[in-house]
Amino acid sequence: MTLRTSIVATSAALLLALGAGAAAASTPTGDPAARSAAADRRPVRFDLPEPTGRHPVGSTELHLVDSRRPDPWVGGGSRELMVGVWYPARSASGRSPEPYMRPGAARFLDRSGSYGLAAPGEVDWASPRTHATSLAPADRRTRRPVVLYSPGMGMPRTLGTSTAVELASRGYVVVAVDHTHESSPVEFPGGRVVPGTRPEPGTGTDGARTAVDTRVRDIRFVLDQLAELRAGRNPDAARRPLPDGLGRALDLDRVGMFGHSAGGITAAETMRVDRRVDAGVNLDGTLQYSPTDFLPVAREGLDRPFMLMGKETQTHLDKPSWQSFWDLSTGWKRDFSLVRAGHFSYTDAQTFVPAVDAALDIPAGLREQYVGTVDPERSTSAQRAYLTAFFDRHLRDRPRPLLSGGSG
Repeated sequence: MTLRTSIVATSAALLLALGAGAAAASTPTGDPAARSAAADRRPVRFDLPEPTGRHPVGSTELHLVDSRRPDPWVGGGSRELMVGVWYPARSASGRSPEPYMRPGAARFLDRSGSYGLAAPGEVDWASPRTHATSLAPADRRTRRPVVLYSPGMGMPRTLGTSTAVELASRGYVVVAVDHTHESSPVEFPGGRVVPGTRPEPGTGTDGARTAVDTRVRDIRFVLDQLAELRAGRNPDAARRPLPDGLGRALDLDRVGMFGHSAGGITAAETMRVDRRVDAGVNLDGTLQYSPTDFLPVAREGLDRPFMLMGKETQTHLDKPSWQSFWDLSTGWKRDFSLVRAGHFSYTDAQTFVPAVDAALDIPAGLREQYVGTVDPERSTSAQRAYLTAFFDRHLRDRPRPLLSGGSG
C-alpha cells in the first residue's frame, strides 16, 4: 500500500447518498441458508488497534442542549447533542477501559442489521473496548490543541473512535459530535436511543442543505460550549461530573477539525464561516449538493490549511467541485489518495468489516464497497501518520516532511 499525491473525491456521487450504508442496515446480506447455519455461532467480536502515542488516554461524554435553537429535524424541542471527548490523561492505572459503544446503541445497531453486514445476533457491538478510560484525570501540565470530529451522514461519532484515541495519545484533545436525528444511533443519558431521521437519497438538495447547515451550527455550538468548559463551567445538561483538569487542558487558540464523508464537508464549511477553526481535513467527502450545485466552500475556497484525503483513482480531474475548491483556496493545501481503499476505510469499518468477513464470509463486493482491498493495518498506519503530521504542523508548528509527497 502506498499513499500518492492527488486530489481525491468521495466514493459517493451525491451528498444525499453518503448514508447509504446506514440505510441498508435493515437488510442483512448473504445466503439465507448460510445465515441459518451460522445462527448458533458466538457473535463476532473485534479489537480496535492500539494507539501509538506516549500518553494514556481518558474519555468522557457531554450531553449538550442548545436552548436557543429549535431542532430542525423534529418539532417541539431544542437542539441537543451527544459529544465524546478523548484527551491525554495523567494516569489510567486501575481504571477499566471504556466500551466502544453504549448498550442501547449496540442493541439498536445489532437489531438493524449491523450496517448491512450481518443478521441480528451475529455481531457483538457491546463487548469491544477502547484504549481509553472513562473520567481519568486530564494531564493539565500544558494546554492541548483541540481537534473536532464529524462523522459521515447517517453514521455515529463512534466510527471515529480509533483515530480519536490515536490523536489523544499524541497529545490532542479530540471532540467528536453526533448530529442527532441524522447520526444513527445516538444514545443519551438514561439509555434513550435516537435513530436517524435524516434525508433519504433522491429527495433533492433541500434535505442536504439542511443537513450541512445543521452540522455547521452544531460544531459552532460545541465550540461555544468548549469555551464554557475552558472557563471553568460545566456545560453538560445534567451537570454530570467531568474529568479533573479537563477544562484547563484545552487550548482553544489552536483548533483543528477533520471529518469523514459529510463530516469532511462539515469541516470545510465550518472553516468557511468560523475562524476559530485553524486547519481542517476532509476524509473522502464530496463538496457538492448535486452535480451542478457546489457547496459555498467549493465556490469560495479557504485561506487556511486544509488537506484532502480519499480513496484511489478519484482526483480533481474527475470531480469539478474539488477542482473549484482547490483552485480558489489560497491557504496551505495537500491532497492524498489511499491506494486500494474504500469510502469507509477512513472509519473504524477498516477494523470491523474484515473481522466480520473473516467470521461470516460477507460478499466480496460488499467488503470492497466498504473498505476496498487495502491491507487494514497499513491503511490504519497511513491515516494515523498523515493526520498526525498535518495537525502537528499546523497546530503545533512542527515541521513534518511526510506531508511533502506520497509515501510507502
